[in-house]
Amino acid sequence: MVSKIQRRTKIKARIRGKISGTAARPRMSVFRSNKQIYVQLIDDLAGTTLCASSSKGIEEGTKCEIAAKVGEAIAQKALAAGITEVVFDRNGYLFHGRVKSLADAARKGGLKF
Repeated sequence: MVSKIQRRTKIKARIRGKISGTAARPRMSVFRSNKQIYVQLIDDLAGTTLCASSSKGIEEGTKCEIAAKVGEAIAQKALAAGITEVVFDRNGYLFHGRVKSLADAARKGGLKF
């Protein structure tokens, strides 16, 4: 029997084989824990993180509302760095709930994917 972690790792490897980020269009990778949500823009060719944001300083609101705030924050940082287009990497998570609210807020903030 395959555990949830093994299933997610398998899906994550399959997704990472298909998508890659560049400096012009970085990969927007999402990591979700039970308490926090993290997002970073990654240039896979150079192996560097261009900008990142997390929910560590945000305490008020539901988890989905906090994820939306993180999405708005990463959009502001990306636009300040001159990045308008990204490749979304949901990292093996379903595009639902916190991941979806983060993506919708990033789109609303001006990122295109």
